[in-house]
Amino acid sequence: MTFRSVFPGASLRHALFRGSRLGVSMVLTGALLMNGASVHAAPTGTLVFCSEGSPAGFDPGQHTTSTDFDASTNTVYNGLVQFRRGTLDLEPALATSWDISADQRTYTFHLRGGVKFHTTAWFRPTRDFNADDVLFTFNRMLHADDPFRKAYPSSFPYFSDLGFDRNIESIEKIDALTVRFRLKEPDVIFVRNLAMSFASILSAEYAEKLSAAHREADINQLPVGTGPFVFRSYQKDALIRYDANPVYWRPDDVKLAHLIFAITPDPAVRMQKLASGECQVSVFPRPADLEVVKRNAALTAVSGVGFNVGFVAYNTQHAPLNRVEVRRALDMAIDKPAIIQSVFSGNATIASNPMPPAQWSYNKQLKDAPYDPAKAKALLAQAGFPNGFEISLWAMPVQRPYNPNAQLMAQLIQQDWAKIGVRAKIVSYEWGEYNRRAKQGGEHDAMLYGWSGDNGDPDNWLGTLLGCDAVHGSNVSKWCDPAFNALIDKARAAANVDERTALYQQAQVIFKQQVPYTPIAHSIVSLPVSKRVKGMVFSPLGSHRFEGVWLE
Repeated sequence: MTFRSVFPGASLRHALFRGSRLGVSMVLTGALLMNGASVHAAPTGTLVFCSEGSPAGFDPGQHTTSTDFDASTNTVYNGLVQFRRGTLDLEPALATSWDISADQRTYTFHLRGGVKFHTTAWFRPTRDFNADDVLFTFNRMLHADDPFRKAYPSSFPYFSDLGFDRNIESIEKIDALTVRFRLKEPDVIFVRNLAMSFASILSAEYAEKLSAAHREADINQLPVGTGPFVFRSYQKDALIRYDANPVYWRPDDVKLAHLIFAITPDPAVRMQKLASGECQVSVFPRPADLEVVKRNAALTAVSGVGFNVGFVAYNTQHAPLNRVEVRRALDMAIDKPAIIQSVFSGNATIASNPMPPAQWSYNKQLKDAPYDPAKAKALLAQAGFPNGFEISLWAMPVQRPYNPNAQLMAQLIQQDWAKIGVRAKIVSYEWGEYNRRAKQGGEHDAMLYGWSGDNGDPDNWLGTLLGCDAVHGSNVSKWCDPAFNALIDKARAAANVDERTALYQQAQVIFKQQVPYTPIAHSIVSLPVSKRVKGMVFSPLGSHRFEGVWLE
């Protein structure tokens, strides 16, 4: 028995937003921002987006940060399914519908016909999107002996973080517009995970051309997709240029003729450019910048409750952080209220769990250990460290929704830990290098990190950030707890929402007992924009999408 889903998000909406107003607030925000929208016969105008950093590349499968996804997935590519702008509801994209077997192990996708890949200076497609492109996209991530992957060795961290590498049994082309995934174990969130950026569909024909020219690495530098904008050029640390896709399969969504990412790491400079009109949208403002926005009649801010968590992760594979007593002491020594005031200017709430309160299955019964430096110092003494120890504390070089000033946060934590004898050396790297070293090398002792939800499911916080499959990826705590992991695996196979909720709440108890990381804050997110910008919708996923956006 199978059931077909055309708009599956609707059936999950109650479960997704149960116990919170997040879904309602997102819909209202989007409705208000879209008020007065008009249809343009042809794309017009150039919008400049002041982004905060250079992407590590343009192949979504290889990267995990919003900087990379904004520059690739949200502009150049489409997935089989996607999230409707401003919501966590699924909608069809390159697949028009899909069938799911009763045992949640077979997923059959019916593909959209007539979709064109981009024509660029380096590639001219000779056919439309079809099943071969889906097979290429996923087989290169699934099979280490895939010819393209062997020619261009690369890792696919999100694919393995989700356990796709061990759970996808096969991907089969039924016909030109039908693809079937078979799983080894049931996975009730499989479709939602395919709406995430790493699952963006690439062109098999383009990959064949690159292989013939022995230029496989170009797939990460010269992207070709089916999305609303066509990539034109990239100057590292300076500009990314895109043009409207003239043959986009949803033509009414493309209202801008040109889109430019002006890469501007300094938040003060971003605000200056926004105020002067050099850019019309500016990402990740400092709390003080929002007061500037309020005083400028030409500016406004798109804001909403952040679906995020900022934290300090402990590398549980490094001594003495492999001892839970030490992690508890470090956790207890952090003055979270002081961080909320100094780093976020009060525009955040204290985090105690590994997911935001708006996420269904959030365990409201769990409370933080009280801030108590004296007790923390005593715990260290009991663990054999009466004089403390030295560790590295990594601080992000960029602003994120969950941490607008990582350097300041690191300094405050450094001061807190000094009170219990722990001497932390603050370390930082360029953002791409920071992520690469954290995920692959695990060189850090403690590090500031965070997460904005990708798909609205509890697994995205617990499995992706804390599961054993993700130890060499997004699980920067390098923590693998068998009891915790068993609960996550069981929840992925459970179709009943109440059963899944109970499992995730038990997993949060283990997290709180073991302290692989200290949750710091859930922030309120704001996006400063020129009032000329119309159609910009706040995303609970922390992404920046420019389809449906235009300049007045």
